[in-house]
Amino acid sequence: MKLSFPRNFPAELRLIEESDADKLFALVDGNRQHLRQWLPWLDGNASLAETISFIRSAREQHFHNRGFQAGIWYNNELAGIIGYHPIDWQNRIAMIGYWLGESFQGKGIMTAASRVLVHYAFSEYQLNRVEIRCAVGNARSRAIPERLGFVQEGMIEDGEWLYDHYVDLIVYRMLAREWTIDR
Repeated sequence: MKLSFPRNFPAELRLIEESDADKLFALVDGNRQHLRQWLPWLDGNASLAETISFIRSAREQHFHNRGFQAGIWYNNELAGIIGYHPIDWQNRIAMIGYWLGESFQGKGIMTAASRVLVHYAFSEYQLNRVEIRCAVGNARSRAIPERLGFVQEGMIEDGEWLYDHYVDLIVYRMLAREWTIDR
């Protein structure tokens, strides 16, 4: 599965595969300090074997129709990951999670990738609601749903454990009836 970006943007989304493990581990390992500030899973991805385990879990998620995890390829280089946390089919809700290597920030990559996933959720999966949750202090991550016109619904106090402390999460949402691809 490949998802292309609109307007000749030099990127594509591809389901993450075991053949990507070396590249993914190198990207994570080379950005550990940068990613640790906001992502709680780094200690569980400290080896190539753990990266392969993540990829296998992501493939199982897709196989069982619970969404997918995709590599973000920018100019043919792995830049990050974006995907749906398992889709809630009964309520037709998906939550998008994402991260990007530090050297790829500031190029519009994650906003474009998020736009693709939101559009896919509504047009292909026929979902009703997409959420993005971001730590209150993570201004770069929060800017993405804000650029895409998501509604800020509220805050989950102490919503995520981040190594040695809790962080509050802002909940953003988009409903299918509100979405246009031009956002």
